[in-house]
Amino acid sequence: MTDDTRPFAPSQLRAQLQTRLAAFPRQAATDAGTPAAVVLGVTELGYGADVAGLPRYADWQRAPALLLTRRAATLRRHAGQWALPGGRLDPGETLAEAALRELREEVGLALDAGALLGQLDDFVTASGFVMTPFVAWLGAARDLQPAPAEVASIHRIPLTELQRKDAPRLSPISDSEHPVLRMPIGADSIAAPTAALLYQFEQVLLAGVPTRVAHYAQPHFARR
Repeated sequence: MTDDTRPFAPSQLRAQLQTRLAAFPRQAATDAGTPAAVVLGVTELGYGADVAGLPRYADWQRAPALLLTRRAATLRRHAGQWALPGGRLDPGETLAEAALRELREEVGLALDAGALLGQLDDFVTASGFVMTPFVAWLGAARDLQPAPAEVASIHRIPLTELQRKDAPRLSPISDSEHPVLRMPIGADSIAAPTAALLYQFEQVLLAGVPTRVAHYAQPHFARR
């Protein structure tokens, strides 16, 4: 079977991501905060989701995936939460350099700048970070290694999981006029800010629908 008959065939998917990113009028945040870069990394091989309620894909070569991590339980902030590889900038570092460094440090994947396909909207977190999301093509990404001090586990979430009919889930919160956004993953769910970036990725790059997400509220546990 050729790539052309696969759901999200890798060669076609990469071209689609680049085309839609180039056409998307990205919005940078005007809010003050600590600059940070995160990576929405697409892998060609979707094995290893390892999430309750989401079975391992037997035909893993047919399921390109997005790379997510669970943060280490020993971290002072956001311990155990779902996350994208990323973090604040080092002195003198650009956002793109930070994105590539965090991929290397957190999941053991060394890539050059050609892997970065473009950016989605900045998202300002309630904990004081201005997150700039880079979409990256990770290739097969076969030998990933979680950084023990930061990452408890690495998960490849099939892109089709982002397109579930029950996504996104919106729920009111008492101190915001906007709802909290969550994305269901298996039997679990991921809350904003990570979920907001996942939803924009799905809408803009998979569905082809220009969608803004910076207004969504974050649950109280994400603010600490």
